Amino acid sequence: MPEPTVTTPIDSAPSGSALAVLFRRLNRPAADLSFLLLLIAVVVLSGWLIARHDQSWDLSFSGRHSLSDESRGVLAALEDPLNIRIFAAPDGKLGRTIEQAIAPYRRASRWVRTDFIDPQLFPELARAADVRLQGQLVLEYQDRRVVLDRLNERILTNAIARLQLQDPPWIAVLEGHGERALNGAGPGDLRRFAQLLMQRGLRLQPLDLALLPQVPDNIDLLIISTPSIALFPGEALALISYLERGGNLLWLLDPPGDDGLLGLEPLQTQLDLQLLPGQIVDATAGDLRLEAPTFAVVEDWPSHPLTADLSGPALFPGAVALKLDEPSIWLQAAALETGALSWNETGPVRGEVARDPDAGEQRGPLSVGLLLTRPVTSAPQYDPARDPIDHQRLDAPRRQRIAVLGDGDFLANAHLDQGANKALALQLVRWLAHREDLIAVPPPANDRVALVLTPLRMLLLSASALFFMPGLLGLAGLGIYWSRTRT
Repeated sequence: MPEPTVTTPIDSAPSGSALAVLFRRLNRPAADLSFLLLLIAVVVLSGWLIARHDQSWDLSFSGRHSLSDESRGVLAALEDPLNIRIFAAPDGKLGRTIEQAIAPYRRASRWVRTDFIDPQLFPELARAADVRLQGQLVLEYQDRRVVLDRLNERILTNAIARLQLQDPPWIAVLEGHGERALNGAGPGDLRRFAQLLMQRGLRLQPLDLALLPQVPDNIDLLIISTPSIALFPGEALALISYLERGGNLLWLLDPPGDDGLLGLEPLQTQLDLQLLPGQIVDATAGDLRLEAPTFAVVEDWPSHPLTADLSGPALFPGAVALKLDEPSIWLQAAALETGALSWNETGPVRGEVARDPDAGEQRGPLSVGLLLTRPVTSAPQYDPARDPIDHQRLDAPRRQRIAVLGDGDFLANAHLDQGANKALALQLVRWLAHREDLIAVPPPANDRVALVLTPLRMLLLSASALFFMPGLLGLAGLGIYWSRTRT
């Protein structure tokens, strides 16, 4: 007989099964609620950490969003607090932008301190600081003060470097005979070069020897460019006297015309200089896509403190080659030389030119700049406490420094930003003025990298675009058609 079946009423089911069903029903909502609570907690904690710890990463090619080594060097030289008063509302858009620009300086140095002042809430403080614009910055260091109307790394670092200068050097520029104008806006003038020096705290003044009997003794560096009107004999004697007293000189010597050096011949004799005929022609200029072969290119820098930090080529348009006579009282410390593809062209530069040895045209390397020195035991402007060269012995002779460049256009408004010209200009002034302690602040970073293609590479690129890629697509189409016809 079949065994009897036993049926259990539903009401008598174990209570554990009901709890399991209930748990299964609540499992998904509970999990969703737990995930939501955890997500909210993560967001809140992340915001709290970001507010307390500002961290950023610079992924740009040139590092344009990080402080440069020069800026960090300026900040490392701070010995006292640098107070930066920002006249803007701290919670406004302008205030936040300024804070973002200054924050890397504050992180890099414990001496940098900022203070926001809203000129609308505190107008008396703005008037006392002579603030006229929203967002102006007032920098105070020791007993010196600088006001900034614009802000970027280059401007701010230059301002901090100026505040650290206790005794800025005096630089005189010879004028009065049609030389390159210090304040001129023409392509051949030196206005941008002068602005570059003044941004770094150097003091510039024009010098007219027709009004003064001699070069003042407090001049640290004298800059001479080619005049258009001949100097008077007395002015040339004043320049020779300046050299005999141990003065430092930067001579921007352009190729002489039919009238020679226009009264500067005694200076050439004093420096034992020899000028090669004609002007330098450099085939390297074609590789750099320059418009004329009359650009002398210097890219192999000599081993010298002046050129230690230079990179890239410097360009000298229309330069004359220089040579130091032997024997000479001057020591040639270094020479800025062109490459082997250059020569001094004595004829007109038209069409295709080639070197003519019979005309006295010499093959490169040619010196487009000479750095000359000699010891000077007594000079009116010699200060042993300041001069970084003679800090070992107070009775050691100071070395007079002379730089003769066979071209003045490389410092002119039209060519200062080309190649390494600006960096070379700053290094020349630092070395000649015996102020190696001055920080050389770089130009703004540039993420754009120039792509220079040789003619062969341009031909291959054009051929691939016109023939290779269309041919590859045609072969792919034929392959697809063949495979479909087979099936």
